[in-house]
Amino acid sequence: MEINPHEMTSDEGPLIDLSSDDYFMSQALRQALKAYEAEEVPVGAVVVREGRIIARASNQVETLKDATAHAEMLAITQAENAIGDWRLNDCDLYVTKEPCPMCAGALVHARLRRVIFGCGDPVGGAAGGRINILQMPGLNHQCEITPGVRGEEALRLLKSFFAERR
Repeated sequence: MEINPHEMTSDEGPLIDLSSDDYFMSQALRQALKAYEAEEVPVGAVVVREGRIIARASNQVETLKDATAHAEMLAITQAENAIGDWRLNDCDLYVTKEPCPMCAGALVHARLRRVIFGCGDPVGGAAGGRINILQMPGLNHQCEITPGVRGEEALRLLKSFFAERR
């Protein structure tokens, strides 16, 4: 008999599957909340390798006065340092909002295996929203994409942030 860990329960209710997309996205959402509290656009990211988080980051554009300090970019650099290589082909990135073109390009160059994101960005998204750099034919690498994981939570955080600034 095969057991699906996503369906396992205990007497107290469902067991938490620490290797699930939902769990890792919850960790990215925690990073997004840190960005929100720092008055940064609330986007968070984590990089996972072999079921373990090896990098965590939140947007720090205003804090660092650096247009490239998106959560994804900072997480990529941390992950590369953690494993001692720029190739992240056995790593997955969880990010609360669909990556922009800059971040998507970096994800392809770093050769991430998979990109899982919360809410889409039909205006500026580069993982299928406006364009799809992550799976662009002709590039030397393509990332698997899983959209919409805890997307409503990520979208609520973004909407709340921008509503407060109007």
